[in-house]
Amino acid sequence: MNDTHQDESTRLAIIAARAADEKLASDIIVLDVAEVLGICDHFVVVSARNMPQVKAVVNAIEDEVRLQLDRSPRAEEGMDAKRWVLLDYGDVVVHVFLAEERAYYRLERLYGDVSRTDWADEKA
Repeated sequence: MNDTHQDESTRLAIIAARAADEKLASDIIVLDVAEVLGICDHFVVVSARNMPQVKAVVNAIEDEVRLQLDRSPRAEEGMDAKRWVLLDYGDVVVHVFLAEERAYYRLERLYGDVSRTDWADEKA
């Protein structure tokens, strides 16, 4: 993978994290999973308090990524139930969880040994 691809991937992950933060999502983390997964570079994992907030966070992420990078998700799963919505951008996969779903699946625990991107301090 070249540096340009990695830079754009990191930028997309940071944009998604910041868009989620703007909609008051909580426990926002960006996991650098490229070395352990090989199918994508980053997971963005966020929590929402309720289903309307899940929808608002997902919409904000899609809008901001489209605005800044002119990209839309390749696939979107879970929007009907609004308990765990997955936005697949190919190199970045965004997971928007209801807090209780996230606690149940503990996705970030599966990848506890990967590094994290400090999205709040990085340039987007």
